[in-house]
Amino acid sequence: MRIVKYLALVVLVAGLSACSSSSKFKKYDGPEVTHVIVHKGDRRMFLLHNGTVLKSYDIELGFAPKGHKQFEGDGKTPEGTYRIDRRNPNSDFHLSIGLSYPNIRDIAKAQAVGKSPGGDIFIHGQPNKKSGTGPDWTAGCISVENGEMEDIYAMVKDGTLITVRP
Repeated sequence: MRIVKYLALVVLVAGLSACSSSSKFKKYDGPEVTHVIVHKGDRRMFLLHNGTVLKSYDIELGFAPKGHKQFEGDGKTPEGTYRIDRRNPNSDFHLSIGLSYPNIRDIAKAQAVGKSPGGDIFIHGQPNKKSGTGPDWTAGCISVENGEMEDIYAMVKDGTLITVRP
């Protein structure tokens, strides 16, 4: 009977360990990410600390990847410098952090042609309910693999600069 109780305790502890290690919320105690740089043409994103690359990732973009986002529904990923301004742990995708798009210039350009600039541009993981369809499948966001998004979510704080280059 003592062995059965001991085995039950071992199984319980192992099960709790597995649960805690599978959390999508990771801890990060390394150098501060001071800038995120995205190179759309190369499909690469870099997390930097004062100019030194800490991590880099392959990315997927909006379904019309060339050029700067001009209005809602155009499928383009914005280009320019923004800030990370929000996060959503309960996103339709595996975690997400938001870009401060649109800025005043983006709004003015869209309004000049009678359109909305759109919004809700995020760096996010894969969809929770269905999978992305090949390269450049988002509506204008930047997508990475789920495990990578967990690292990014922990490393990149609100207020961090993000520059998206062609």
